[in-house]
Amino acid sequence: MRSITLMCLAALPLLALPSCKPPAADDYVARVGLQERSGPSEPLLSPDTAEAQWVVSREPGRIIYGNPGEPPLLALACIDGPQGAQIAYERIVAADPNAKAILALIGNSHVTRLFVDAEKTRDDWRWRGATDAEDPALEVLTGPRQVEATVPGAGSVILNASSLPRELINRCRAQARGRPAAAKPIAAGTSADPA
Repeated sequence: MRSITLMCLAALPLLALPSCKPPAADDYVARVGLQERSGPSEPLLSPDTAEAQWVVSREPGRIIYGNPGEPPLLALACIDGPQGAQIAYERIVAADPNAKAILALIGNSHVTRLFVDAEKTRDDWRWRGATDAEDPALEVLTGPRQVEATVPGAGSVILNASSLPRELINRCRAQARGRPAAAKPIAAGTSADPA
């Protein structure tokens, strides 16, 4: 009996160990709350895009997407990159300085992930990236249906269907191949370009 009692007493410190530590989440929150945080910004809500549309920018070779009378949410452009014609894409929302992320595009029977980096503009940091105009990942933007575009922490933007992204991409691809585009030129949009 005495040996059983000694064994039980010897085991008590082992049983007490788990009770010395509070649950991981509670402990973590308590410790982080005492320190100054330098982590990412608070996540943004997804904007309402029921009335949003693609329009031609005042900047040649660029189209923007947004609600009429409001700042644009997303932009696409055909640019001359180091390897030739590229499609540049921009999620026009504040980004954390020097951050890196993935722009996920889902729609038109495609799921695409494109790299974006936070780049400094005159006033703030924005999510920007570019890919070769011939990149098959861009097919997500050439179809006739809406597309969901998501950057972690920057919300999801529903891109309503339009022929403008397809026309821009096709014209950029034709430029990359060194021949005139067969697609008709993009007509000027009805909304002003606030970007």
